[in-house]
Amino acid sequence: MPTSKQKRQAAQRHLQRQLERRAELAKKRRQRNIVLAAALSVLVVLGAVFLITTLGGDDEATDPAASPTTSPPVDPTATTEATTAVPGACTFIAGDPAAPNVTDVGLPPTPAETTGTVELSVATNQGDMVFTLDRASAPCAVQSVEYLASQGFYDDSPCHRLVNQDAFGVLQCGDPSGTGTGGPGYAYAQEAPAGETPYAAGVIAMANSGSPNSTSSQFFIMFQDTDLPPEYSVVGTVTSGLEVVETVAAAGNDGSFEPSPGGGAPNLPITIKTMTPVS
Repeated sequence: MPTSKQKRQAAQRHLQRQLERRAELAKKRRQRNIVLAAALSVLVVLGAVFLITTLGGDDEATDPAASPTTSPPVDPTATTEATTAVPGACTFIAGDPAAPNVTDVGLPPTPAETTGTVELSVATNQGDMVFTLDRASAPCAVQSVEYLASQGFYDDSPCHRLVNQDAFGVLQCGDPSGTGTGGPGYAYAQEAPAGETPYAAGVIAMANSGSPNSTSSQFFIMFQDTDLPPEYSVVGTVTSGLEVVETVAAAGNDGSFEPSPGGGAPNLPITIKTMTPVS
């Protein structure tokens, strides 16, 4: 029969084994928790990576890189989708009449007609021309040009910029200040031209800044077929006297607008003395 001492020793050994088992179980629990925590961390990281990747993919899909385009007549660094005006409902947006280089002549009336043609007699120091404007092509732009001509806005205004490049030959006019930054103090929406080659030699189109609703008084005449995106309102053609522009173009330009927006002042200066609507 075990003595009291042997019983106490046996109880101590049993207690020691229990403590060892508890310690082992606690150690295993800690190891299991560490493994679970590590796995959870990996899942969190993978989830974050997936979320970031997914959002990045959406951004790329909705924000594609801009396609390069030919330099526009006013601002070659800006590109915009043309905003088509509703015929008969032109919105002429007034600016600050006290802004630099503004010649304030008021706002054009709403066009009474959106079809038919307007003929302008254009006298320059290099010879005479006739512009025939087509209301159906760009009714708001034609209304504006006719109105400005009737107000004498274009009289005594130099054509300030000439571009002589392959597939890009234009003479730009329509700013009485001759700086390329002037105008009548109002602007309106671009009217996208129709046709595959709207900017052929002899065509007259309206310049803009590259932003929506930025067409104003400045226009450019193509003296050769010109490659431009269809973002410049086509108002008509030079039906007589295109050789005047061709002579000016043959003399070249001084490169003062290089490298941006391109071209320069004509070496053979040309000034519109009068532009008069023909009744």
